[in-house]
Amino acid sequence: MTEISKTTLVIGGSVKPERYSNKAIKKLIEYGHKVYSIGLRSGEVEGVILQQGKPDFKDIDTVTMYVGPAHQGEYFNYIIKLSPERVIFNPGTENKEFAETLKANNIEVVEHCTLVMLDYGLF
Repeated sequence: MTEISKTTLVIGGSVKPERYSNKAIKKLIEYGHKVYSIGLRSGEVEGVILQQGKPDFKDIDTVTMYVGPAHQGEYFNYIIKLSPERVIFNPGTENKEFAETLKANNIEVVEHCTLVMLDYGLF
């Protein structure tokens, strides 16, 4: 288990077990983190309701991205407004423009795999 629980928002959540966002939700819960998720479709994963739109979450420590760069634009201002400590760009979601915007707003940018980070104690 991790030492400190981090409230995490998974953007791109999916009810499909083969999707990495689904695996991330499950593993985050396994490691004791509080999890919220936004997906294109509603549903539920391990008790986490996949919400749609841009809910007004409070006290988000980490946002982990499972949405490709072509579909991230709509989340720029939303994520900045949430003011997380960091945003994790999982493989395939890296976005230089968004990363620079986040850094300019004092939000840490991490390009890594959430699943690997959890397993190796890097989360």
